[in-house]
Amino acid sequence: MTPAISVAGLKRRYRDHQALTDVTFEIDTPSITGLLGRNGAGKSTLLRILAGQEFATAGRVRVFGAEPLENDAVLRRLILIREDQTYPDLRVRHAVTAASLMYPNWDADLAGTLLDAYELPPARPIKKLSRGMRTALGITIGLAARAEFTLFDEPYAGLDGVARTLFYDQLLADYTAHPRCIVLSTHLIDEAADLLDRVLVLDHGRLVLDAPADDLRGTATTVTGQAGSVERLVAGRTTLNRRTMGAQTTAVMVGRLDDRDRELADHLCLRLDQVTLQQLAAYAAEHHDRAELMATRTP
Repeated sequence: MTPAISVAGLKRRYRDHQALTDVTFEIDTPSITGLLGRNGAGKSTLLRILAGQEFATAGRVRVFGAEPLENDAVLRRLILIREDQTYPDLRVRHAVTAASLMYPNWDADLAGTLLDAYELPPARPIKKLSRGMRTALGITIGLAARAEFTLFDEPYAGLDGVARTLFYDQLLADYTAHPRCIVLSTHLIDEAADLLDRVLVLDHGRLVLDAPADDLRGTATTVTGQAGSVERLVAGRTTLNRRTMGAQTTAVMVGRLDDRDRELADHLCLRLDQVTLQQLAAYAAEHHDRAELMATRTP
């Protein structure tokens, strides 16, 4: 079966900056993939290349088995909503009408529902919208398009927590009803963590982690307590980080815990905290080694 997205050896170099280096991955559909990484990691560049909006310096990109660049048949099947999305000098309703003509799976009812939910005035000129309202307009178009390949690049600029939750809820509900390939670039990782089937982490233009989200959840634990007790529990395991303050030591331990581990931790009066997906993404950027993050306890 041909993957929805196939990227091999992708590079993008600007005059004084290497934005992407040897990026390789595949994404099947349906799925929701989180594209994670700090600012400047190369996320936006990758999305623009996937959407046919930018040239690659080297490597191969295929969307539904075809090159997306200047390929109308592919471009009508995808949509990219950017954080810095710009619009012509139109009113809200005109932008929505224009989008409805571009995307064959357009859902007018969903568009109307979202316009109401985000309190977007259809007659207002887009240039007079607040930043949050422009963001909401992009979300409305991105979801209502129901494109087979939907990309959101940091889609919540200017939105408060309530509006972001509305976006996550509507995204998941519409994906459940109409499964498709969605890529969500975000630095608010823990907010979106429950949505994700797959995780891609970029750091300085390199893909440092590519794994199913379920394989990552629960794979690392922060252990805190007396130094000797911490060392006893983590013996034989990979650790990503250790620090000591006074009599207390904290270690980030890789590997899933079993009942014996938990009993021993309780006996040693250790505190166990599951490492979040956001923390794992940070450790992946630091270590650049998927094997370390996926390590299991040695016999």
